[in-house]
Amino acid sequence: MGGGRIADQGFLADGRSAVLVDRAGSVNWWCPARFDAPSVFARLLDDEAGHWVICPEGRFSTERAYLTDTLVLRTVFTTATGSVAVIDALALESGARGHEVGLHSPRVLARVVRGLSGEVPLRLHYRPRFEYGRMIAQLVRQDDALVASAASARLDLRATIPLVSEVGEAFGSFTVRAGETHGFTLGYAPAYDAGPPAVLDAEQVIDNAVAGWRSFMGLHDYRGRYREQVRRSALVVQGMTYRPSGALVAAPTMSLPEELGGERNYDYRSGWVRDFSFTLEALWRVACTDEVNLHVGWLARSMGMNEGIVPIMYGVEGERDLTEHHLDHLAGFAGSRPVLVGNDAWRQRQNDVHGEPLSAAWLMREHLDPMPPDIRQLLRALAERAAQDWHLPDAGMWEVRDAERHYVSSKVQCWTALDRAVRFGSHLGSEADVARWAAARDEVRRAVLTRGWSDRVAAFTAAFDTDELDASVLLMPLVGFLRADDPRMRSTIRTIEERLSHDGLLRRWDGDPAGFVISSFWLVSCLALAGERDRAGQLFERLADRANDLGLFAEQIDPYSGEALGNFPQAFSHIGLINAAGDLTDLDAGRHDLPPAPERIIPAIQESGRPVTDH
Repeated sequence: MGGGRIADQGFLADGRSAVLVDRAGSVNWWCPARFDAPSVFARLLDDEAGHWVICPEGRFSTERAYLTDTLVLRTVFTTATGSVAVIDALALESGARGHEVGLHSPRVLARVVRGLSGEVPLRLHYRPRFEYGRMIAQLVRQDDALVASAASARLDLRATIPLVSEVGEAFGSFTVRAGETHGFTLGYAPAYDAGPPAVLDAEQVIDNAVAGWRSFMGLHDYRGRYREQVRRSALVVQGMTYRPSGALVAAPTMSLPEELGGERNYDYRSGWVRDFSFTLEALWRVACTDEVNLHVGWLARSMGMNEGIVPIMYGVEGERDLTEHHLDHLAGFAGSRPVLVGNDAWRQRQNDVHGEPLSAAWLMREHLDPMPPDIRQLLRALAERAAQDWHLPDAGMWEVRDAERHYVSSKVQCWTALDRAVRFGSHLGSEADVARWAAARDEVRRAVLTRGWSDRVAAFTAAFDTDELDASVLLMPLVGFLRADDPRMRSTIRTIEERLSHDGLLRRWDGDPAGFVISSFWLVSCLALAGERDRAGQLFERLADRANDLGLFAEQIDPYSGEALGNFPQAFSHIGLINAAGDLTDLDAGRHDLPPAPERIIPAIQESGRPVTDH
């Protein structure tokens, strides 16, 4: 495909949307209105679905890197006659610094070409395609802009070179010599009830984006192991946060396949409750306390009070109806169909959803004293639902679309909900409530320890009364259900690693087509919590080396070809890296003998000077 490999993509963000641009200078993905809006460039899913290329004519080689502590990408193209740099960034609001970054971004993509040596002939090909490639835009010259409009969107392209436009696309050829610079901006605006796109200077956009991202990163520090990888992952997670609401999208893309040519091609541009507690732990690790409050606010508003099944995911502004539908006109990445918008997992019962918010609330409890009434009502309702629903079968955390089962990890997360509710005590309920939650918690634990364990495979298994293995049970020590050095947990870790791992990549289940990145990092955390410093560190480094050249992870990695698979970049993967690095840091600091969770990160918080309230 013209969009290249998944791992070829670089990631730009502005707090509202994301751009993917590949090593050949092609912008292959942009949904400028917001992460989950229709695209104007979707070459990743079909050659005809829109792109914007700036690259040398003829043969070239490529080197690229982010400018330090930013999501500003610098790509150097070297040819037989010289070299040029293309610097790409999504604009931040002028002067936005620190925690203001991304709140009011103007939705402008800037590209600056700088001659480094010799002279390099380049070409530009601009081909917007609106509504996921359905609509060819009209291109009209208005003053100094080439205006593309279709449906409810407008794009204004400004260039310092002449452009020749044809039906639905424009071309340009130019030569850049050492010391010369050319700037390009592409601004988006809704077609109705809004003014035209912002008019910005490309070089000023780059400079402001650099200053903005660096000011944000300057507020957050992490001095544990693997500092460079952790800081890069923290910035990627921030880039996938929809700043107006605080929602973290699982990924900024849709329908990138878990298996080439396969059918598991889902839309990940929504916020999952499952990611929540792991995200907050990761933010604690890098001292992003302001982002914690933003994420919690989004979750409380989105979840509200529920009758029936508690949704496990929401739109970036809290939408609940995420009905899935097919885009039959798109070929799909590498021919992988169907291409899907929306995600019907929002309809599923997933009982782990009760545990994540309560676990997250316990981690940040010093910010919840006194507890706001809406948060109290939400957490209390989730504790009640966990006590009521834990015995019901569900779809499991991997969102299997066949019959519901009694998944062990779902039961464990119901235990987590009840355990944290008991810990909160009178902050959540009466003495009778706490006693009832404690009784239900203990009942869940007994059920998991008996029906979730298989003597035949010497491990905790995917579901009750089965011998099937599943990487999700590695959550047990991470949430404090069972210590990692418990003999049963050690046996489980060893068995899962032996049977589901290949070359450091851990599949979720037998038959999973590729290694799942976060479950691989869970294995690192489990080994660290079990005190196996050397093996945990070696595995972490092997996994970290699997990122692309920019330090970005997809959802999965083929253990044989090394190809990145699934939506990209994947927040869950980067969150796993941060938390695993933190667990290894705790191990080096002699904290591996602490209860694994929820207290396992509290010493790090205390050392950073943040107050801790122990309820």
